[in-house]
Amino acid sequence: MLNPAVLAALSLLVPYLYSLYRRLHQKRFDQYATIPQLQNHLLFGHLKHMGEFMKQGAADAHPDIIFGKMRDALGQPPLMLVDMRPVNKAMVLVADHEIAEQISRASKKYPASVPKTDLSALRPLIGDTSILWVDHDQWKPLRRRFTAGFAPQHLYTLLPAIMEKTDQFIDILDGHAASGDEVAVMPLIMNLTFDVIGAVVMGVDLNSQSSDRPGELIQLFDQLLSTYLDDKADFPWWVIPHIKIRRHLYGKRIDALVNDIIRRKWSEWKQDNGKPEEKKRDRSILSLSFQEYQGRHGELTAAEITETRDQLKTFLLAGHDTTSTAISWVLYELSRTPRALRAVRDEVDSIFGTDANPKTVRAKLAARVPQGTPNPISLMSYTSAVIKETMRLHVPTGSARESAPGDNFTVRTRDGVDHRLDGAIIYHCNSITHRDRTVYGEDADEFRPERWLDDRAKDIPASAWRSFERGPRACIGQEFALIEIKAIIAQIIRRYDFTKVGLGEVVVDAKSGAAVMGDDGQYKTKSELYVTRQITSKPVDAMRMKIKFTSA
Repeated sequence: MLNPAVLAALSLLVPYLYSLYRRLHQKRFDQYATIPQLQNHLLFGHLKHMGEFMKQGAADAHPDIIFGKMRDALGQPPLMLVDMRPVNKAMVLVADHEIAEQISRASKKYPASVPKTDLSALRPLIGDTSILWVDHDQWKPLRRRFTAGFAPQHLYTLLPAIMEKTDQFIDILDGHAASGDEVAVMPLIMNLTFDVIGAVVMGVDLNSQSSDRPGELIQLFDQLLSTYLDDKADFPWWVIPHIKIRRHLYGKRIDALVNDIIRRKWSEWKQDNGKPEEKKRDRSILSLSFQEYQGRHGELTAAEITETRDQLKTFLLAGHDTTSTAISWVLYELSRTPRALRAVRDEVDSIFGTDANPKTVRAKLAARVPQGTPNPISLMSYTSAVIKETMRLHVPTGSARESAPGDNFTVRTRDGVDHRLDGAIIYHCNSITHRDRTVYGEDADEFRPERWLDDRAKDIPASAWRSFERGPRACIGQEFALIEIKAIIAQIIRRYDFTKVGLGEVVVDAKSGAAVMGDDGQYKTKSELYVTRQITSKPVDAMRMKIKFTSA
């Protein structure tokens, strides 16, 4: 016979365990029951399914690839639950652009759209007050302060700074073209875009492209970024304590350097106050942002320095990342698509002349355009279509949102069913949305820049292309990114031929030595160049290529 004390303990424990079971059962099976999902497990959710699908491909493949396979197994629903509890929060994957629009647009409950999800893992990179993740009350004045700096009319005045930074980049490409060696192209472009963003945002030379003495800030930034490789961004601190410590130390040193830049630029800006002819020399976005503080007090407060610093760090991260990734993929897609490469070169010829020397293009881009005359960049319509199509197929990132538990946030699918999403991470999986056959047709997986120029373009909803997200919290720097990409492409596309090596290398006919054309108008490839997650989506091999001078 059981001891009375044991009986008493069991009488209390059994109801508690049953209550715990009921709560777990409700959260696992009832909370998001309306959302399509694979078979759920009481204790491990969908973690087992995740593991099984991960085994079907490369171990370092981007999670979007796994999510796509899971969704295919479900029949490609517009929403899909991925329950990763207890490792992470439940996630609702959004694959339909109309649902994504319901989430990203402003509403009475969410004036700046549904809030961004917790980005605390990126705190060393972007800070606590980054425009990427602060709430509406903090976000609104930040957006207002920096909007003028990213207006197209101002961005065109920054073209000389972009041109100046491409000089060294072209010298580097010339060296690789002369040697004929293989090179990872993406890091070269990242260094260029770091230099550009440093010049146009902060008005400083980051010296990123110098192999001998790169600036301290860029060295630290590179070291910090390296701690986010292998998809460790979301791991809790107790799983990767040594990495968390390194991030903290790198982040604090970067903070100190950027604080020094802000104080120095603020001092220069005050000295130039009342001297319009001097102030015009500094067209940086930081200089423009100082106007917000003018008249408040004599010096920047500690809080204002911190807030400004976090935005500069955010612009450094976002401003180099998306642009370098997009240019890398543009070069890859053009190297595989002779008709598109020919069309881009013809367009550059028609706008800038047939001299393939980048200095000729730079001179025309840096020249002052008479009032009422369109900037040459705005005339690059086919190149713009190439960029848009490239970013459709190789979108750098999705968007993660989150409404608080109990907010009763719902979305409605096309069949009229409401689905409650509050408490879950809401992930706009743009890599899936951008290949929706109901929007883009049966050639949705094919590289066809012409789709943005022919009659089909008018049938593509604006909400179906989300490379910079949409709504109030769309990327503030998207116009700058597009101008920068076109300016760089205009300078290099006639001077060099880029040929992929390794993953994604084209098939060559054994007899003729010519690349083999596929039915889709692109050269066939020996293997697929897949993407991995390094904060954002990037080609796994950093786009290894050979560079040659064009013969034409």
